[in-house]
Amino acid sequence: MRSSDVAAVAQALAAELGVAGVSAGKLPEGVPPKAIAALAKDLRARGGRAVVVAGDAQPAYVHALAAAINDAIGAVGTSLVYLDPPDVRSEDHGASITELANDMKAGKVEVLFIVGSNPVVTAPAELGFVDALDQVKLRVHAGLYQDETAHRCHWHVPMSHELESWGDARAWDGTVSIVQPLIEPIYATKSVHEVVGVLGPKPTRPGVEAIKEAWSAKLGADFEKVWRRSLHDGFVAGTAREPLALAVQGGWPQALAAPAAVEGIEVVIRPDPSVYDGRYANNGWLQELPRPMTKLVWDNAWLVSPATAEKLGLHDEDVVEVKVDGRAVRGPVWTVPGHADGSITTHLGYGRERAGTVGNQVGFDVYPIRSAAHAWIVAGAEVGKTGSTYDLVKTHGHNQMEGRGLVRYASAEEYASNSHFAHEGHEEPEQSMYPGYKYDRYSWGLAINLSSCIGCNTCTMSCVAENNIAVVGKEQVRRGREMHWIRVDRYFEGKELDDPAIWFQPVPCMHCENAPCEQVCPVAATVHSSEGLNDMAYNRCVGTRYCSNNCPYKVRRFNFLAYSDFSTESLKLARNPDVTVRSRGVMEKCTYCVQRINAARNDAERQGRTIRDGEIVTACQQACPTQAIVFGNLNEADSSIAKAKADPRNYGILTDLNTRPRTTYLAAVRNPNPALGTDHG
Repeated sequence: MRSSDVAAVAQALAAELGVAGVSAGKLPEGVPPKAIAALAKDLRARGGRAVVVAGDAQPAYVHALAAAINDAIGAVGTSLVYLDPPDVRSEDHGASITELANDMKAGKVEVLFIVGSNPVVTAPAELGFVDALDQVKLRVHAGLYQDETAHRCHWHVPMSHELESWGDARAWDGTVSIVQPLIEPIYATKSVHEVVGVLGPKPTRPGVEAIKEAWSAKLGADFEKVWRRSLHDGFVAGTAREPLALAVQGGWPQALAAPAAVEGIEVVIRPDPSVYDGRYANNGWLQELPRPMTKLVWDNAWLVSPATAEKLGLHDEDVVEVKVDGRAVRGPVWTVPGHADGSITTHLGYGRERAGTVGNQVGFDVYPIRSAAHAWIVAGAEVGKTGSTYDLVKTHGHNQMEGRGLVRYASAEEYASNSHFAHEGHEEPEQSMYPGYKYDRYSWGLAINLSSCIGCNTCTMSCVAENNIAVVGKEQVRRGREMHWIRVDRYFEGKELDDPAIWFQPVPCMHCENAPCEQVCPVAATVHSSEGLNDMAYNRCVGTRYCSNNCPYKVRRFNFLAYSDFSTESLKLARNPDVTVRSRGVMEKCTYCVQRINAARNDAERQGRTIRDGEIVTACQQACPTQAIVFGNLNEADSSIAKAKADPRNYGILTDLNTRPRTTYLAAVRNPNPALGTDHG
């Protein structure tokens, strides 16, 4: 449904659950009453072991409804607890920056310090922040980059990166952590605490002293002992906050007005999955990371449903002008199955003028139509074609599996009746013209649980950082020359474009036992190790690319050009010293993080033992937020990987080619509610 329709659905659900003072209104088109009844029944049946979460883009009314529903279903104290907020003043940020802009225009602000933010770009469009800023007599900006705001200020103070700075933070439960720097500042920069400290009585005090002084009174007489223990443990003991006993107040529905229904097309503005609000726009790793749903790189777009595109006569890459309250933004269109009809979505963080060396002039800027009152959902937009087109680049060119069984799935009911569903109709050949090999000590393997994978691309990014993978740029990606060693395929399944099943599948090198790449390499650059790895010897590779042509999984990457910068000193510090930095002319691919395997082997041999289960954690496995990836020794019967391979859901892809992949998958199991009328949950 449209984002602006969520309030009506939440209100209907609250009324169905008997929340006092809430009555069901008119449901949005396409939402049947039986769906509301089914959701309410599910929530009641869980006896408090459920929770309703409101999206952060939703208005206060929806958040209040979510709180009331959670109270009604008994979630508070079980699956949900309330805690005191951090030790900061509760602030209405929209009202605050509006007040600042008005004061600047009135000449009331003589000196303005802007620390770690870029309001020239991000301030609400209607404030006229640039003109207001120019009225301030002394303007000082502190930040990582000389960005758009720095350009409008008299002074720019280079700020230390978070990994170079001391600080403090609270976890979700209130536990305090003293943040230690990973390295000394590379350049002559200042931390946030040091910049703000200039305004106080001790302008030259180091940041660590400011942190220690702030906590000395709170940690008591044994401060130095507690301080050292906290640094060692990573947190300050006893600082977690106690849950609050809160209840919903009567009469709240009358205090909050329900948002009005939106007529026409709504504009939904969201932070980008990679560059967020633009603060990471100068990060080439993130610019080149395919977006989870669209697989676009180096750009943003106006996302629309196929039905809306057809209604408006739009095609992919058509440039449209979106007008809101007299302000307009132009950008290309991209259709996405499953997107809500009557809605158009785009992401922040693009169209920057002074982002840095790689982030300038990438995509289009949507901030000009974003207001303080309607920061995330904007009603009444006008969308018109301009007659021009714009080239968008994606890494995934086909959206369907075409019956190949790449992602295998079943409902919970089907799985209960047939746990071996993943293998039906997918018989794997057992014969081979090549003799088998016995792995005496270690036999490495990897499994990915598709029930857990959410397609976030974190595995791809962690692999880039771990293995010194080069950024190639938009034009090279257009030619199919992206270098990522693990990609996350995204498939749409089902007959309905407005509500397809969506599947994600990470695909690294399969490390095939019968590897097709090894058979065709004329110089034995890709060979099998005694532990089952498909290895690459870079100094043998002569770039024939026969291996890539013969790989049915298309997981090999050829380094066409000299992408890596070998001369910039700061870039050398960002690279993993345990992994070779490649130049052009060699084939690259996933190694199962062989450098980590070798490090664990060396440690084990020095201690006279074998490598323990879980001692080796690949980069993708370490970073995965849902713990969907398991790696280990297949020869160890009790290992996590051996148990995953023994799971009846375990299967390999394209195994009819007799490749015998060591990278396998656990088929997805979903639990759709039959009352909702979908087959994919």
